[in-house]
Amino acid sequence: MQVPTLLLLLAALSAHAAETEWPQFRGPTGQGLSAAVRLPLEWNATTNVAWKVAVPGNGWSSPVIAQDRIYLTAAVPEEGGTDIVLRALCLDATSGSVLWNTEVFRPDPASATRMHKKNSAASPTPIVTADRLFVHFGHMGTAALDLAGQVLWRQEALKYPPVHGTGGSPVLIEGALVFSCDGASEPFVVALDAATGAIRWKTARNTTARKPFSFSTPLAITLDGATQIISPGSGFVGAYDLKDGHERWRVGYGEGYSVVPRPVYAHDLLYLSSSFDKPVFHAIRPAGASGDVTATHIAWTANKGAPHTASAVVVGDEVYWVSDAGIATCADARTGTIHWTERLGGNFSASPLAAEGRIYFQNEEGIGYVVKAAKTYELLATNDLAERTLASPAAIDGALFLRSEAHLWRIGKK
Repeated sequence: MQVPTLLLLLAALSAHAAETEWPQFRGPTGQGLSAAVRLPLEWNATTNVAWKVAVPGNGWSSPVIAQDRIYLTAAVPEEGGTDIVLRALCLDATSGSVLWNTEVFRPDPASATRMHKKNSAASPTPIVTADRLFVHFGHMGTAALDLAGQVLWRQEALKYPPVHGTGGSPVLIEGALVFSCDGASEPFVVALDAATGAIRWKTARNTTARKPFSFSTPLAITLDGATQIISPGSGFVGAYDLKDGHERWRVGYGEGYSVVPRPVYAHDLLYLSSSFDKPVFHAIRPAGASGDVTATHIAWTANKGAPHTASAVVVGDEVYWVSDAGIATCADARTGTIHWTERLGGNFSASPLAAEGRIYFQNEEGIGYVVKAAKTYELLATNDLAERTLASPAAIDGALFLRSEAHLWRIGKK
């Protein structure tokens, strides 16, 4: 009886560990799902706030969390000068105090400031592991730090002409750091060796879209024993082999460009949006795909209320998304049958988070909407921070972390 009891205890401890960490953009699975418990339902700028701390400079990277530490990136004006310094920060998750603040890059000023008004020079979200922090600033560079804030390597050789700045975050899988470099011309996907920063492979997009720039974050999935990197770009979504980067398959969506949403994967389907000018939400069957499978592997599409910016989230048998204009949708994940559409209010850039049977939507004006994860619409709470919010939230047991224009907030009981 002792062995099973020990195994159950170890399993419980392992499960709990996952609920106290948020290691990458959109959490442990990269798909907006949290196993955290005791998350707050209601708050405002003064109520149910454990702490808020000012964040230097600006940036829309989301917080990542490990071992009771929070990591962020920020673009900070040089003291007494006009240049931008790209920095990595570490904060204590319990108190919000800054533990270290490290300069990572000093980019060309024009490169760091030429961007869309909703973007920042520090929009990609870091990745944290047991002993490393990976920070990414798109065309301005990628780096690895130890958890004491010392830079281990920098990669600045990858250059491409950005449009509206940078945005997509990397994915870390099997020792490779993979991200998209979709600029004004010659877009590509690249994998770096996570230990050294050396380029493992670099694969051209080969898109015919007139506007080749996009900002999506890849998602790694495993099919038939092989790891595929799913990376949406302008004109198509491609699946790239992790080992050598060759394109395994693609699904086209015409001239769709400036693609931002990260794919999600559930029920043997990939869910993603084709973005500008008119987004179409796609459910794609990747199993057995090879070459151009546009005509054969699209399970269903939805034209109304598809997002340009926010990623979707799948809870149970339903998939949820919100358009940039604030129209939230719940659909059957397998068939695309729409269960409900509701106007939440405001504009949306942050991706939703699902936990404890709820969907947390955060709009750009600082208002959070908590909706029941169900086939019937039920608004549980409306919460106003009264400060602009474009970054996606993070969650651990008992707390939500929200990055606003000037602050990082820990929402929950003190």
